[in-house]
Amino acid sequence: MPKTRLLTEFGLGTSLRRQDYTAAARRAIEDALWRNSINLAELFGQPKEAMLIDVEIAAQQPDRVDCTALADVFPYGQVTVTAAHGGLDIPRPDGNPTVMVNAAISVSLDLEGPQ
Repeated sequence: MPKTRLLTEFGLGTSLRRQDYTAAARRAIEDALWRNSINLAELFGQPKEAMLIDVEIAAQQPDRVDCTALADVFPYGQVTVTAAHGGLDIPRPDGNPTVMVNAAISVSLDLEGPQ
């Protein structure tokens, strides 16, 4: 299926004391989403379920991000979540770093297929 990327949103999330990379990633996704109301699918005459949503998470310990749980943030669309090395772990005096995670959300549609 050909994909045409139509927009990308960015977000930042943190876990201040618990080193919860999934919670920080969820906050980053919500940061990117909750400031926008984009009727992208409707603009192209497609249902919201047709949106192809690719989420890239950047965390210092990407293996500690539960990508499957993060897909539940999206009420519709075909969601793929991946995690890679990035973000920041900021040292704290107690030894548990503050975790900062970045999210990039790209939304695409198949504009070449049957409408």
